[in-house]
Amino acid sequence: MIIISKLNLILPIIVTMNEQFLVIKIENDSLKLFSIGKWTLSSIRQIEIQLEKIPHDKKIIWDVSDVSDFDSAGVLLFKKYYERFKEETLVDVIAYTSVQKEMYDLLAAHTLEAIPQRTEHYLENLGKKAVNAYMDMKDFITFIGHVFVAMFYALFNFKNIRIKEMVYHVHHSGFNALLIIGLTSFLVGMVIAYQGAVQLAKFGADIFIVDTVGISIVRELGPMITAIVIAGRSGSAYTAEIGAMKITEEISAMRTMGFDPYNFLVLPRIFALIIALPLLIFFSDIMGIFGGMVASQLQLNISMAQFIDRLYEVLEVKHYILGMIKGPVFAFVIASIGCFRGFQVSDNTESLGLQTTASVVNAIFLVIMFDALFSIIYTGLDL
Repeated sequence: MIIISKLNLILPIIVTMNEQFLVIKIENDSLKLFSIGKWTLSSIRQIEIQLEKIPHDKKIIWDVSDVSDFDSAGVLLFKKYYERFKEETLVDVIAYTSVQKEMYDLLAAHTLEAIPQRTEHYLENLGKKAVNAYMDMKDFITFIGHVFVAMFYALFNFKNIRIKEMVYHVHHSGFNALLIIGLTSFLVGMVIAYQGAVQLAKFGADIFIVDTVGISIVRELGPMITAIVIAGRSGSAYTAEIGAMKITEEISAMRTMGFDPYNFLVLPRIFALIIALPLLIFFSDIMGIFGGMVASQLQLNISMAQFIDRLYEVLEVKHYILGMIKGPVFAFVIASIGCFRGFQVSDNTESLGLQTTASVVNAIFLVIMFDALFSIIYTGLDL
């Protein structure tokens, strides 16, 4: 706090540490500034705070005779503000010693110019991204290893499986997602039927729209739609929940108390999604086929009875099974990515947002990749 009077009055600048490094004396046409104490590296920050409060609307007479000790950091700070004050007003430095002047001249002659900002080459950026991707992959493999160890231990110690938490996550990840999955699947089924009807009607093969809708929904689109919706809805929720626990140090507290976070946080979510996703896929198949049925009746005048009769003929049980096999795999991928990204959150909210976004992107990408892999395997096995 600085108190300035209009007459000759010497005023200390008081800081929280109760140490004085500057005293000012206000006169009619000038400001006398007295440097006192130790101008060394340990007191640099306090001195700078005081210097920032110095008015420079008058001529400044700067007396440095009472500086009891100084080092290069103190002299550099003096040089910085001396040059800043000179840009605004006249500055006279008085009562300096020969040692102080020699130090000032030495530092003034050898002060480094500002280093220009180096721009990164695109190859350097590419290399950094590649290294970050490699480190992410390495951490994820380590995470999966911990998950499998915890899963193996839980399977041989059923009392350690947290049934109550699994039921909770089945409800939140499964039952609460029925509406959005049902609506999405219904609309996708309608779109397929409408688009297919336009082409099939040209060849008089209207009835084959049932084959298109039934097989594509059950084998491919039903599982994929469900997995993508769950990745965006539940996978991101897993990341946000665990990430918030990471920020508030609840996970560290669990480890301190001897609780395994993988057993308490990860396994209930993975098991819950492995149970819920196949059921959601079944519901998605029904809603997708129903959407195709409605569109076929509106566009091609195929009655629901005709649609169902044709569906019995062409939709074999193997198509349903092949689509349902994807469910547990997609569930494990989505839950693992969501939990892994939660553990990657650092101690700030920005990281929470970034990891939540990365969780959704990674999960959707891996779902599509595994779906493509399943298609290659099914084609190779002639299924």
